[in-house]
Amino acid sequence: MKLVFAGTPEVAVPALDALIASDRHEVAAVVTRPDAPAGRGRRLVASPVAERAEEAGIEVLKPVKPRDEEFLARLREIAPDCCPVVAYGALLPKVALDVPARGWVNLHFSLLPAWRGAAPVQHSLMAGDEVTGASTFLIEEGLDSGPVYGVLTEEIRPTDTSGDLLTRLAFAGAGLLAATMDGIEDGTLRAVPQPHEGVTLAPKITVEDAQIQWTAPALRVDRVVRGCTPAPGAWTLFRGERLKLIQATPVLDRTDLAPGELSAAKNNVYVGTGSHAVELLWVQPQGKKPMRAADWARGVRIAHGELLGL
Repeated sequence: MKLVFAGTPEVAVPALDALIASDRHEVAAVVTRPDAPAGRGRRLVASPVAERAEEAGIEVLKPVKPRDEEFLARLREIAPDCCPVVAYGALLPKVALDVPARGWVNLHFSLLPAWRGAAPVQHSLMAGDEVTGASTFLIEEGLDSGPVYGVLTEEIRPTDTSGDLLTRLAFAGAGLLAATMDGIEDGTLRAVPQPHEGVTLAPKITVEDAQIQWTAPALRVDRVVRGCTPAPGAWTLFRGERLKLIQATPVLDRTDLAPGELSAAKNNVYVGTGSHAVELLWVQPQGKKPMRAADWARGVRIAHGELLGL
């Protein structure tokens, strides 16, 4: 089939690579978000998908909105058979959905109908799921509600961050998306409607969502830290400034600390929660680089009974 691939961040690159490598399909063009400011100089930078496409000599389309008439006209000129999508980052209007004969097929990082929305991996971790996966489905106007072509499952490991899990799903999902294109092309795959039961939503995680509530149980604190790493980053307040929490682990045998209460030893830093303590392993003070929590604690000289979160 002739394909137009839509995607933007690094997590979409493995799928693009898999389709470029396919001897059954042609990636005629790539659709991605416009260049965005990045770094201290805030200079405009192309998306990872755009950079990969340009390396491969593939035409790159960067519409401000996918309903822009210039973009739609070019899409009609290319006349793709199908448009595979991975984390494109913009809603596709019906006028765009109607262009490819076999539709737009999305690789979504959850076992649909669970965790429909922008942040399925983060929500899966924060909810304490033991298993997640990826699904390919035909995009319709509803939110991730279209019929499903294929799925794969992935076990969630006890120390997984959303970054860890998303990386594994990106590579496994690339194979699923390529196989889905093959099955659509040769007629061996049929999309199956999603069940009405088991629908959960996964909206974008905000900075407010990532603030640690120390009255919550330690397992909840652990899930929020892992689910929000690397982005947007779990955080708390220390002496009026934000302290980012990069890695922490529950300590089941310590229950002597009040919620948010700090206790620092030579090589360990503990914080009380609504149940037992958690040990802080890596943190990032405001305006500084990530560091071991023990090094941070020595530098700030934590007072007896001092609290996080105030």
